[in-house]
Amino acid sequence: MVKIIAPKENENDYMCRKGYYALNIQMMCDSRFKIRDIVAKWPGSVHDSWIFRESYLSRELERGQLNGVLLGDSGYPLKPYLMTPYTFADTLAAQNYNSAHCKTRVTIEQTYGIIKKRFNSLHSGLRTCPLTACRIIVACVVLHNIGLERGDILREVPQIDMVVQAGINQIIIPDDAVGQTVRNHLRDTYF
Repeated sequence: MVKIIAPKENENDYMCRKGYYALNIQMMCDSRFKIRDIVAKWPGSVHDSWIFRESYLSRELERGQLNGVLLGDSGYPLKPYLMTPYTFADTLAAQNYNSAHCKTRVTIEQTYGIIKKRFNSLHSGLRTCPLTACRIIVACVVLHNIGLERGDILREVPQIDMVVQAGINQIIIPDDAVGQTVRNHLRDTYF
């Protein structure tokens, strides 16, 4: 979420669940904090799973045009290409999977922290209309990636304590059967 001032139109759409006006930003990064995909256009009230479902990235993954697996929190649907934590980790293997998932997924939270530290206006809030705010956010991401390519990274990566959260302000999303099979295979093979 990136805070914004109250927009002149559709004000209630921009009120996020945390009680302030915001844009809900979806980003995908790699292990080196480089942003590989960004969606910066949705009001703060829009759920993460909706943003993902409507994204180009989701459509390409759904059509099998991209290889790889993404990690998402419990606010995302489990799919063959999108692994989420187990809601009920009732075995040691499932607990170990959840722990590894959480430790790996923390990279995106750290990336958000790096960008907000690098561009303080994204932390404190943008005082402009939503359309301009979206453009500013994308520009900051481009500059962030250029900085990474040139070796200009923050000396300290923000440390984020990740806890697997189940059901906190989340929509219950049914698991995809093929996604369950893929996740169970990962659990059984590696944990």
